[in-house]
Amino acid sequence: MMDLHQEMEKIGERARSAQRRLQSADSAAKDQALRLMAEFLRRDADNLQRANRKDLRSAEEAGKDAAFIDRLRLDETRIEAMARGLEEIAALPDPVGEITDLRYRPSGIQVGHMRAPLGVIAMIYESRPNVTADAAGLCVKSGNAVILRGGSESLNSNMAIAERLRAALGKAGLPLDLVQYVNTADREAVGVLISMDAHVDVVIPRGGKGLISRIKADATVPVIMHLDGNCHVYVDADADARKALKVVVNAKTQRLGTCNTAESLLIHKDRMEDLLLPIVTALQEKGIEVRACERSLPRLAGAVAATEEDYGTEYLGPIISLKIVDDLDAAIAHINRYGSQHTESILTENYTHARRFLREVDASSLMVNASTRFADGFEYGLGAEIGISTNRLHVRGPVGLEGLTLQKWIVLGDGHIRS
Repeated sequence: MMDLHQEMEKIGERARSAQRRLQSADSAAKDQALRLMAEFLRRDADNLQRANRKDLRSAEEAGKDAAFIDRLRLDETRIEAMARGLEEIAALPDPVGEITDLRYRPSGIQVGHMRAPLGVIAMIYESRPNVTADAAGLCVKSGNAVILRGGSESLNSNMAIAERLRAALGKAGLPLDLVQYVNTADREAVGVLISMDAHVDVVIPRGGKGLISRIKADATVPVIMHLDGNCHVYVDADADARKALKVVVNAKTQRLGTCNTAESLLIHKDRMEDLLLPIVTALQEKGIEVRACERSLPRLAGAVAATEEDYGTEYLGPIISLKIVDDLDAAIAHINRYGSQHTESILTENYTHARRFLREVDASSLMVNASTRFADGFEYGLGAEIGISTNRLHVRGPVGLEGLTLQKWIVLGDGHIRS
């Protein structure tokens, strides 16, 4: 145990030192490193797949299901996607050093903000090896060092990817320890990492509810995270029928297992006659089980009765809860009670209702006449994201390059003194 603690401390010290050295590097140096990372991943694609096959064999022997194995798999297409992702990050504007809000004060000084890196980021994740490259690219571009700790099921794949990323940093003349991988399957390493306040500035978890719950409960380092994605779509009294049908079906069925998939459907009582059955039928035709409230259940063939638990559940599968509400007030109250502050959508042609929804619903992303599936860093123009945040401090929603920085005050003077 003591050896593990000491090794983790050394990793943290190296990350802090590397991040401070990175402050003197310009955007061109960081972008070159990212392009070299992409080149090295493409060049060594065969070796990456060889390492990945070890993880796949272990997963199959452990009896993991097909969806798990698919998330774990690295093929040529996914390796190319990692490489392109790194190149896309390199092409994004560098937020570090950006000065905004500069203004003169009566004293003659100029006061403004400058963007600066968060520092050392601990990235803790499961299953998907592509997160290794995505997280490293975003952290380096935004001037941060990253300590990566993936799941034991992807250890060989992650170590192989991290090795290429570090080699690219070296060739670009940047510190190798900007990217470090914790190469142990010991779960205690996570406990140490999330309590290393002296060396780690922020923890970002990506994975299942069990992992995120543990980090939320045990971390002493600040955490950027979301726990659940219980996203709602509310069909207002003034919704356009064509838009409502199209958006609800897309929000639920475009992809089932993502955190921005709609899990709950609210329909205004005045739309029960014309929209309830068409929407539910369209969902059922896509294989979705509808768990309906008492007011709607008698009208719906094939639906089942919803429980109190259903309204607060993130299914990540072919199930949706349904409730009829009396008005906008009831819809907002329901969402604020059962939602997870992730993404919520209203379908309405009523400008006043839309504005109230945007003001009064508590969530990191709010949509008007749009699918919840748009809650994504790429769709928001961030280029890429390191995760989704439902935090109230620092950053909310998809976290891209700017979300991995902070603002510090700067003051410009010319020998000014305070009288």
